[in-house]
Amino acid sequence: MAAVLAGVAGTLVLPLTVTSRARRNRARRLELWPDAVDHLISGIRAGLSMPEARIAISHRGPQELQSDFLEFARYYRASGNFDQSLEHFKQTLADPTADRVVEALRITSTVGGTELGTLLATLNRFLRQDIKVRGELRARQSWTLGGARVASAAPWLVLLMLGTRDEAAQAFRSPQGMILIVVGAVLTVCAYRLMLLFGRLPAEERVLI
Repeated sequence: MAAVLAGVAGTLVLPLTVTSRARRNRARRLELWPDAVDHLISGIRAGLSMPEARIAISHRGPQELQSDFLEFARYYRASGNFDQSLEHFKQTLADPTADRVVEALRITSTVGGTELGTLLATLNRFLRQDIKVRGELRARQSWTLGGARVASAAPWLVLLMLGTRDEAAQAFRSPQGMILIVVGAVLTVCAYRLMLLFGRLPAEERVLI
């Protein structure tokens, strides 16, 4: 009985843990982009060119993004072409937010002049607004996820308590009892995934490829 319950728990928890961790990483990277753009604005105001300001982020920008900007710096030094380096950077990250930042930088590098700081500040304002909205949606989504976890765990907690009684344990050790547990596990996994699917926020798609 304990082994079966452990198997059910593993079936539920392990894939969901990996998926949840990946989503948290994406959300965390999204929150770092405004800081990266702030560094760009600071670099431009300090007299750096756009490529130099981007390269500077690989040393003093958000730590989680430094390796990505370092790769940009290496590619730019090797090619000497800022536009190609931006495209390489965008395709390497393959991220909707990075796509928007890259295209905005492509425009600002073309426009230049006194409008450069204004365009970057406008981009940063939109990024922060997007983060705020998504944060509010995730807070509301947590209620749905909490209900899904409770609904999925409740029958198995009842089964665990029933398993402490000898007659119930004997019943679930029978072939019919094992079949019931397996069917219940499959239904629990399917129902839990459906609840997550209905309550999941739509993933932002890449449109500036």
